[in-house]
Amino acid sequence: MASKNACKVCLRALRNRSPQSIQSHPISNSRLINIYHPSTSISIRNFSRNSRFQAVPEVTSTDNQEPANPLAKGDLLKDAPTAISLAKQLRKRATGATETYVAYGSTEALFKICAQQADYDVPQVKEKVPTPISESGEELGVGEGWWYKDVYLTPTFNTWAQVTFLHMYILTVRFRLFPPDHAPSWHQHLLDHFFFEAERRMTELHGLVSGGVRARYLKDLFIQWRGILAAYDEGLVKGDAVLAAAVWRNIFKGAEDVDAVAVAMIVSYLRREVSGVAGLTDEEIASGIVEFGSPMGERNVVLMESHLMKTID
Repeated sequence: MASKNACKVCLRALRNRSPQSIQSHPISNSRLINIYHPSTSISIRNFSRNSRFQAVPEVTSTDNQEPANPLAKGDLLKDAPTAISLAKQLRKRATGATETYVAYGSTEALFKICAQQADYDVPQVKEKVPTPISESGEELGVGEGWWYKDVYLTPTFNTWAQVTFLHMYILTVRFRLFPPDHAPSWHQHLLDHFFFEAERRMTELHGLVSGGVRARYLKDLFIQWRGILAAYDEGLVKGDAVLAAAVWRNIFKGAEDVDAVAVAMIVSYLRREVSGVAGLTDEEIASGIVEFGSPMGERNVVLMESHLMKTID
């Protein structure tokens, strides 16, 4: 390391090793060149207490051009356990940061797949005309796909949120299979992406410019998400009847005229997709590419007559 200025790190280490304070005498350029000559090896232990400048070590020339072992006896790193500990902590933090970036990018791609399942638009916003209102007081949009055309759900913000929550729950069940140190980060990033998108839709599609109003809606959505986790978990454990009740309350808002076949199809679809993502490897999940099927594929299974029904007279 050839330089005309003394290395501050080296001088600091020398001061820590010296029992006396270092005299602030100027050091000649020739002495500095000798100290940092590439063919010299420096040992902290070889200080001359009789030297005019206590900060300057005795230098011994050598013909060995190989770099010194950084962990050799008397080396700076050997005598600086604090620096080594700090380096280890930095490596751990770097690993954690890498994990965070990977989880953030992967969950963003996974969330977009969830949000597409019951996507909708409000064209009246671009046309700057009044948006139609449903009987329940929600702004109506325009949507395509099974959830709107076959189940006849209204294309509203709440419908989009509940169907998106359903698919986020499927991924959340799979995240639980990750190592305990990794799973919470994936859970949190997936939920963060939902709230980012939810707030964007509130602003751009529904004209909620008040930050306080949006904050209240987001808080309510978070409470709904916590309830969905508990309700769907209970349904997966206790059986289809309990799971169907959870789907009926959240997706269909507890409507009395609900189509029982549609509820059963969603229940079967939920179980099928949970089983499907469970068979994916961690690498496949981390790639951010997951394909969801259509609940329509469960219709034949739902309409199939049970063998137990045949035994009833």
